[in-house]
This record gives sequence, C-alpha cells and structure tokens, in this order.
Amino acid sequence: MLALPTLRELGERFSRCVQIFVARTLGCVCRSASSSLTQRQLHYMTAVTRIFQLLARVPLSWMQRLGVCLGWMVWSVSPRYRHTFAANVKASGIPSHLARPAIAAAGMVVSELPWVWMRPHTQTLKGLVQFDGAEHFEAAMRAGKGVIILSPHIGSWEIGAQAIAEKFGPEFGDMVVLFRPARKAWLESLVANARTRPFLNSTPTTLSGVRTLMRTLRAGGYTAILPDQVPPMGQGVWAPFFGRDVYTMTLLAKLAQQTGAQVIQTWCERLSIGQGFCLHMRPMDVAEFKDGSVLPEQAASAVNRAVEDMVRYAPGQYLWAYDRDKQPRAES
Repeated sequence: MLALPTLRELGERFSRCVQIFVARTLGCVCRSASSSLTQRQLHYMTAVTRIFQLLARVPLSWMQRLGVCLGWMVWSVSPRYRHTFAANVKASGIPSHLARPAIAAAGMVVSELPWVWMRPHTQTLKGLVQFDGAEHFEAAMRAGKGVIILSPHIGSWEIGAQAIAEKFGPEFGDMVVLFRPARKAWLESLVANARTRPFLNSTPTTLSGVRTLMRTLRAGGYTAILPDQVPPMGQGVWAPFFGRDVYTMTLLAKLAQQTGAQVIQTWCERLSIGQGFCLHMRPMDVAEFKDGSVLPEQAASAVNRAVEDMVRYAPGQYLWAYDRDKQPRAES
C-alpha cells in the first residue's frame, strides 16, 4: 500500500472503490489485463469474501445506518464525487435539496451489498418488500405478452430484482437476466451467490444471450434491464437525457419491438431505515416500443424519458454520481 496518502487522495481512492462495487451490480465491472488470479489477488478475494459473509449476518437496518455514514464520508472527502453529483443534478433541473438525500442513499447501496449478495438462499424477502402496481405485471404475464422490466439505478435495484423473482417465480417461472462475467476475477465469488438465487436465471451479455432473451419474451417470460448504463460502442445511440445527449442502449426498445412484450417502469424505493422497500410498477405504453420502423434515436429517447420520469419521482434515491456523459467503451 502507498504510505500516508492525503485525505483528498484517500477520498478519491475510496470513492473509486464505491463506484466499482456499484458498477458491478449493474454488470459494468472494470476490466483487468488478465482474468487469472495471482496469489495476492487470491488472498484478497478470500479476505473480502469472508468479510462479506460476516457482514451478511448483520441486521440490514444496521448496515443501512453504516451506509449513511459511508455516503457522507465519500461526499466529504472526494471533490470529484461532489462535482459529478452536483453537475448531474444541475443538468436535470431538479432542486438540489430534493436530490441531497441521494448522498446517503448511495452509501446504503454499497452497505447493503453483503446482505444482498451473501445471505442464505433460505432467507427470503417476505415482509421486507411491498409491491405497488404488481397487477400490471400479472396482467401482462397472464395475457402471454411477456414483460420487460425497465429498472434504472434508483433505490435498491438489486433487491428489486430478487423480490420480483421471488414473488412471481413460482407462478411465472424464472426471470432471465443478462450478466457480464466479472473481469476482475476476485469479484466473481462475491456475486455468484446473488446470481444463483431462486427463480433468477442469468445469461451472458453475448449474441447468444440476447437470443435467449428473445426466446424468453416470445414465450411469455420476463426479464429486467437497467436502461441507464452506458453500453459498449455500437450497441447504442446518442439521445437526450435531462437536456444533454448521452450514449443510450438500443437493446430494450428492440426487444419490445420484436417480441411485443409489455414494458413496465419499475423502481425499488428504499423506505425509512428498518422499514423495508416498496417496489413500484407502472406499465409503459409508447409507440416507440411497438413500431419497429421508428429511428433508434427516437426509441432511445423514449427510454431516457422513462428514466427521467422515475428520477423526478425519487430524486433522493437516484445514483447521481453515475457518469452518463462518458464515452462508450470499445467492446473486446
């Protein structure tokens, strides 16, 4: 380790660590030159896994309180984090006092991860997550239309995915989701437990995986997609988001257009500490998701408008520090 970093340097490093863990929940893991584990990485992986296993036994409400401290600590010591957060809030036009609770919420996203990823499969979410609008999902599924859950990183999207699979899986089968295999090999053991939870079926982010989603939706199944992550070059288009153009995925709209699946706006609101979560579901019926002849930019704009609507509903739980303005990476 480097000796005696300044408080600012420590803050920037810590902020980067937070962003890596949050990005992993989105399937956007940082790349590494090699996927093989060195002896040092193996020791690190073992240590981190054990820590997560221990923290998974701590009551979730305690971890959330820790997350509040974590969020404000990162905010306090990282100028870069503060700048990105403030710039994104300003661009949205949302009053800063409404977005300010998101500082603590970002910390809770991280502090909840050990519990979300590593708790036993027998420990369900029953009684912890309430549903608002579940009838829209059930109606679409019973009509055989299939469902695409459009869920940006608002609140606790990871718990939301597990709650949907747990509630609807017994009647409607597994939820099929895309995942990007960890390029940092030491992360793999941490997320493997989360990916193999009951009624969650993962498929890789490859052409084969996309075809699996197509078959699933055409057969009346369901999937969940995070629409506000920056896709690799060639898998998106530039479309407006809160007044500036950002690189936006085209996959979600194409899936809806080609399968006729019902798109449902979904966000998992984190209630007061210790009070659980509320998962909101709203059907989204727009022409851009039904007409395959519309321009990709038009369809992507519809996706971004949906995300904007949800952010305006819960600005205090949006991950404002996520850099939507960044350039897309070249896919290897």
